[in-house]
Amino acid sequence: MTAAATPDRSEFRHVLLSGTRVGLVTGVAVIVYLFVARLLPPGIIAGLVETIVVLAAGVLVTFLPGSYAVARSTQGIASAAAIGLWGTVVFMAIDIILLRPFRAFPWTWDAIGGGSTWWYLPIWWMLGTLLAWLGALVMAGRVARGGEASIRSLSLPLLAGGVGGALGLGLGGLMYMPVAAGLGFTVTLIVFALVVLARKR
Repeated sequence: MTAAATPDRSEFRHVLLSGTRVGLVTGVAVIVYLFVARLLPPGIIAGLVETIVVLAAGVLVTFLPGSYAVARSTQGIASAAAIGLWGTVVFMAIDIILLRPFRAFPWTWDAIGGGSTWWYLPIWWMLGTLLAWLGALVMAGRVARGGEASIRSLSLPLLAGGVGGALGLGLGGLMYMPVAAGLGFTVTLIVFALVVLARKR
C-alpha cells in the first residue's frame, strides 16, 4: 500500500509528543475530579459531576491517540497504543511529582498494596494502552466502512453505554456512579472493537 493510502503517523517523536499531550489531559481530568470531590458534598450532585468528568476523560484518552496517529491500518493502531502507553507514563510522573507530595487524595490504593504505589501503576499503564488501542481499532474500522471518524461521532455510543451504566448500576446503589459509568463506557468500547474484528474475518 502506498503512503497516501495509509496516512498513519508513527514517527517516534510524534508518538512521544502526542503521548505527552494525552498524559497532560489525563492529569487535568484527575485534578478536576479531585476538586469536584473536595468542593461538593457527597451525594447525587457530586456523583453526577464526577461522572461527567470521568466520561469526558474516557472519551479523550480513548480517541485522542487514534486521532493523533491517524489510525487507519495496523501500524496506526499500534502507534495509537504506544501513544496511550506513553500518556500513562507522563501522568504517572504528574501523579508522583505533583499529586502525591500534596496529598491530593487519600491513598487507599496504596493501603491495598501494603503502602506501595507500584502495584496499581502497571494496571494503569495497561488500561491506558488498552483504551487507546481499542479506540484506534474502532476508529480505523469506521473509516474502512466509509464512516465519519470524528471523536464526537465515535464517542456517542460509548457515552450512551457510560450513562446507562451510571443510571443502572450507580443509581441502583450497586456501584459508585462514576465507577459504573467507566465500566459501561469500557464494556461498550470492547463490544464495538469486537464487532470491528469480526467484520475483518
